[in-house]
Amino acid sequence: MDLEDTGCRVKYLIRDRDGKYPALFDTIMADAGITVVRTGVQVPRMNAIMERWIRTCRRELLDRTLILNQRHLLHALRQYETFYNEHRPHQSIANARPLGPLPEPITDPDRLAHLNIHRRDRLGGILHEYEHAA
Repeated sequence: MDLEDTGCRVKYLIRDRDGKYPALFDTIMADAGITVVRTGVQVPRMNAIMERWIRTCRRELLDRTLILNQRHLLHALRQYETFYNEHRPHQSIANARPLGPLPEPITDPDRLAHLNIHRRDRLGGILHEYEHAA
């Protein structure tokens, strides 16, 4: 199966800096009109990290949204990026937000029994942000 048989045109190929790719490989890709983008220096897990982010973005946002045009896509991705970094909990960092401080622990039993949680919807209800009310 050739790339042309898929009905779409490949523009970029992301690859690591392994020595198994000779200079001829990049030349062949350039002749086919494909731009070769190399991953960062000494970042062997870069592909895995980005694949995880893309998969999460697709599952939580793009699979649930009908994108109308490029402007709408960029707006949705900006909103999702803010949500992902400032509000969405991440298991790898103790369910905290990457760009936010760790929440103060609730030790008062009365406060635990009467939590006042507010929900704010983003992107028409696709994304939900939850916060303790003051």
